[in-house]
Amino acid sequence: MNPHRVEETRVKEIAQIARKRTLRVAGLMSGTSADGVDVAIVDLSPGGIRVRAFETVAYPPAVRRAVLDACRGDRGGSAGLSRLNVLLGELFAKALLGAARRAGIAPRTIDLVGSHGQTVWHEPGGRRMGGQRVRSTLQIAEPCVIAERTGITTVADFRPRDMAAGGQGAPLVPHADRVLFAHRTRRRAVQNLGGIANVTYLPPTAAGGDLLAFDTGPGNMVIDALVAHVTAGRMKFDRGGRLAARGSACPALLDELLRHPYFRRCPPKTTGREQFGAAYAERLIARARRRKLAGADLVATATALTARTVADAYRRFLPAPPDEVILCGGGARNDTLVELLRAALHPARVLLMDELGIDADAKEAVSFAILAAETIRGNPGNVPSATGARRAVVLGKIIPAGT
Repeated sequence: MNPHRVEETRVKEIAQIARKRTLRVAGLMSGTSADGVDVAIVDLSPGGIRVRAFETVAYPPAVRRAVLDACRGDRGGSAGLSRLNVLLGELFAKALLGAARRAGIAPRTIDLVGSHGQTVWHEPGGRRMGGQRVRSTLQIAEPCVIAERTGITTVADFRPRDMAAGGQGAPLVPHADRVLFAHRTRRRAVQNLGGIANVTYLPPTAAGGDLLAFDTGPGNMVIDALVAHVTAGRMKFDRGGRLAARGSACPALLDELLRHPYFRRCPPKTTGREQFGAAYAERLIARARRRKLAGADLVATATALTARTVADAYRRFLPAPPDEVILCGGGARNDTLVELLRAALHPARVLLMDELGIDADAKEAVSFAILAAETIRGNPGNVPSATGARRAVVLGKIIPAGT
């Protein structure tokens, strides 16, 4: 076929998707905990949003180790990163096709894929290079592989455009938070407890005003690393917060940890493994060893750190205390962490996102489905008041369907 005609056909297919009032979109996401691929298949219509399927497909252990090594920035080199990018593309595509099959959803009925990919580097502050400050972010899981294997037009690589416009490249979920949870009269905070914890503050729609969003600090990332350490790798995370519940937070060590300069920095701001990853956990373990802390006490201290930094961020930076705090992400399943947050955020009502009809584990994947729909329709997806960008921009790159 004439290559110009092929290109023209692809453009027409994308335009047809953009004109549809109701879209079925698959959102794909792997967070900073690097546990695996979250797959959400969502119907987006003028009447609302319906999640048709959600599941998490775990990474094989060797793949997770490779991802965590890549996040350190000093291992594997360009060859290893290139191979991992393609491998994750294959795994993302396989996860989507498997989830669709198990839900009884034919892939041909899915109009669009929105893939966040896997963040392996995020440095919004930048470094000097070539005579200028270079601000960078890198998400892998090759979207061309996803489009080719699934036969579905794919939108990916959402963060760089916001950074090119002067933003932090994160958080990118506030637009989706506003679509899903803005309330006419209530002040709401949507608190994600992923590897990194982030909040979106939603003022009442009746009152107007800009939303505010930023990373509050570590969510599960430090807790997970310490659990793996104290259990000699037998556990990857503190299921239900049971290990933390057996211990007691060390007040002196907690006070030391709360002096980290990130917690005092004003929004817009984002963070990740570069500040709270493996090196941070190793320093924390060394401090705990000098204090002769028991393993459960160390995990309890890290759990208290997450709760305190969330509550302190609200007091420092939110324009008014929220009436409701809506929890999502893996940390919403940590009962000990949730109870600490309820105590620290009183009198706000703290509830799980499940109570509002969206699986708390699915929200990030659902958010990137929403962002993909905005991209395909040519609408901006970032919120400059959250990311610090100079202007609202259309996010991501579009890879036409592979069939």
